[in-house]
Formats: sequence, C-alpha cells, structure tokens
Amino acid sequence: MPDTFHSYRPADGHRLPHDPFNAIIGPRPIGWISSCAADGALNLAPYSFFNAFNYTPPIIGFSSQGRKDSLHNIEATGEFVWNLATFDLAEAMNESCRAVAPEVDEFSLAGLTPLASTQVRPPRVAQSPVSMECRCTQIVRLRDAAGQDTNGWLVLGEVVAVHIDARLLVDGIYDTAAADPILRGGGPADYFRVSAEQRFRMFRPA
Repeated sequence: MPDTFHSYRPADGHRLPHDPFNAIIGPRPIGWISSCAADGALNLAPYSFFNAFNYTPPIIGFSSQGRKDSLHNIEATGEFVWNLATFDLAEAMNESCRAVAPEVDEFSLAGLTPLASTQVRPPRVAQSPVSMECRCTQIVRLRDAAGQDTNGWLVLGEVVAVHIDARLLVDGIYDTAAADPILRGGGPADYFRVSAEQRFRMFRPA
C-alpha cells in the first residue's frame, strides 16, 4: 500500500504552509476569560486552548501561551470568569484579543458591558448568555517530554457560580445549539458554529 500520509516530527517542523496542530485538535471551545488586576483594572481575552476537566466539583481551564495579562491577574487575585462566545458576539470577542497595554480595558475596547459577579471579583460579560465564575485551583507550567519548561501555563479553576440565560433551558435541559456558540478551528482565521441540524444522539451501551 502506498504511503498516503503526511508524517512529521514536530521538533523538525511540519513542512506545511500552516501548522496543522490547531486544526486537527478542533474545533475547540473558546475560553473567553475576564479577570482583574490587584488594583481592579479589568481584562478580557479569548483563549483557544480551553475545556472542562472535572465534573464534581466542576473544574475548567485554559492554557496561556506566554505570560499574558490574564495569567498575571489570576496569579494576583486567584479568580476569573469564563464567558460563552456566541456568533452574535464573535466580532466583540475578536476585538478583545488585541495586543494592548495591561491598563487598557478590553470591555470598553470591544463595546461590552461588565456585569458584577456574585462570588468573585472579576465581572461577567453582560451580553454573554452563559458565564461561569471560578476560583483558581492550580497554575501549572507545562513541560516537554524531556522535562524542560515550555512557554505555556495551564490555569485551572473551580466553578463556584453558573449563570445561564433561561431561554437556553428547554424543559430544564441546556440547549447547546440554541446558544449558537462559536468554536476555534485551524489556520489563521477559521471558526465554526454549532447548529441543531448537525446534532445527532447516541447513548452509551448498557
């Protein structure tokens, strides 16, 4: 059988126009993280390496490639909020990822409204239909297989409060598609949406 695979060792380079790693591990939910500095300065930034890691207690986390403002703020305060990025908020989410000085308020930059949280100091995005308030449980500097530190930090937090737009609850069940979330794909600009037409159901075997 002829070799039809493009194979490579990441350490040697992928030999492609764009690194396929992000596109293969995707689409991924977006970690739209609000935080605040010790002096109260607000920060809002999206992270494409984000997911849930534990059920009870609920723990979510994101990876920061480099020591960015969100990481500094969470180290200082121990708190953050995740906000659902939807199709209607895509442009605002994208605006909030601008590389700006720490004192710049990305809420204002993106035309968004901070909404007071109930359990933590950082505010929620008022326009987002779902938010999770978190207290940081761990910050882990990632290492490679040789034990060397990388430029990535995994930030994990226990969810201490959840806010869901009631319109997304159908007979008490959260309707993922109705929220119209956006997910990060690969390449420099690819995103995806979730729609009801793409949904299928499959139950675990007994």
